[in-house]
Amino acid sequence: MKKFSLFLSMLIVTALLISGCKSAETTKDDKQVEIEFWTMQLSPTFDDYINGVISDFEEENPDIKVKWVDVPWADMEKKILAAVASETAPDVANLNPQFASKLAELDALVNMDEMVDEEKQNEFFEGVWKSNTFNDKTFGIPWYLSSQVTMYNTEIFKEAGLDPDSPPKTFDELKDVAKTIKEETGKYAFFPPLDASHLLETLVMMDVDLTNEDMTKAAFNTPEGVKAFEFFVDLYQNDLIPREVLTEGHGKAIDMYQAGQLAILASGPQFLNKVEENAPDILKATKSGPQITGASGKKNTAAMNLVVPKQSEHQEEAVKFSLFITNAENQVEFDKIVPILPSIESALEDPYFNELPEDPTPIDEARIVSAEQLKESEVLVPPMENYEELKTSINEALHAAMLGKMTSEEAVEQAEAEWNEILSQ
Repeated sequence: MKKFSLFLSMLIVTALLISGCKSAETTKDDKQVEIEFWTMQLSPTFDDYINGVISDFEEENPDIKVKWVDVPWADMEKKILAAVASETAPDVANLNPQFASKLAELDALVNMDEMVDEEKQNEFFEGVWKSNTFNDKTFGIPWYLSSQVTMYNTEIFKEAGLDPDSPPKTFDELKDVAKTIKEETGKYAFFPPLDASHLLETLVMMDVDLTNEDMTKAAFNTPEGVKAFEFFVDLYQNDLIPREVLTEGHGKAIDMYQAGQLAILASGPQFLNKVEENAPDILKATKSGPQITGASGKKNTAAMNLVVPKQSEHQEEAVKFSLFITNAENQVEFDKIVPILPSIESALEDPYFNELPEDPTPIDEARIVSAEQLKESEVLVPPMENYEELKTSINEALHAAMLGKMTSEEAVEQAEAEWNEILSQ
């Protein structure tokens, strides 16, 4: 009986110990929070990098677990808007400024001016940080950038009798090059993408103001605005740009360039990876020059950022992770995997961005050109209310002029009237 009592006592003690361990584990789990992080089409290509950063962050912050969800590019806008509407938004989302501004319009994002101290804010390029501003609130943290360069096929330049070491630097020079290449080779010099923000960015580079200062009225019905429309109209009607510019966008330009049908690809250097994979001979013939610009002299940079929805129950942890993945060290590591650029100014001091390796590839050369112009580049199209309507309106007006359905003056006037109506809403 004594043996049984002793055995029973040991069982009770053991049970209490196990219970105590489980209780401690439960307490520990209760203290750990999980944040959900959405990216745009980074998996599976960058699985090792993203998972590595998450692992490093969790090691430094054992009380925070990060769940990574990758969303296809084409689905992100629909999914993030639906998630916010259904109150199932992620804690951190990777968006571009125009996508994010739609959430900012709904006042659905935390104000990073309040969540990030001024010293940390100052580490980012000033213009890029400001590009995430809507209604005087900063809705996102800049992550990675792309500064467009002029990548061109030197073999086509030689065939046309052009200097293969002298790409066009302005839109006027580009127009002359387009005529020469078409006359001498029958090929097109370039494909001006009119999708996304490309048209609006080009107008700004051509010294055209899109709106007045407080964004209440259109400001492009000017001689400069009409001249900008005429630039595209003349190219299209004289068969100096492909017919597909009215129906297809930047992806078509890449396809034509790597097929040897296009002399110039104005794009971010990261797209040369696709050329390298699909058309190594074209890559071998490729050189890079500075971004083509207009009378304003401005150069554009495209930004991707991280936002934290107000619905997040773990806003501080979400911002902490956002600042970790965007710190200089992690950005440089990411930039060495794909030809993109950092949003933190000090990261450009890394030799990777200003020194060519031995036997540099065309991708290396494009990276250096892109990095050199980054400090003088900016996000040219700010977040705007009803952006999609504005973009569609001006594109449709330009298309009508290119097809000869109206003059450039009439197209600009039509777009102006529609913009004023949209901006007054």
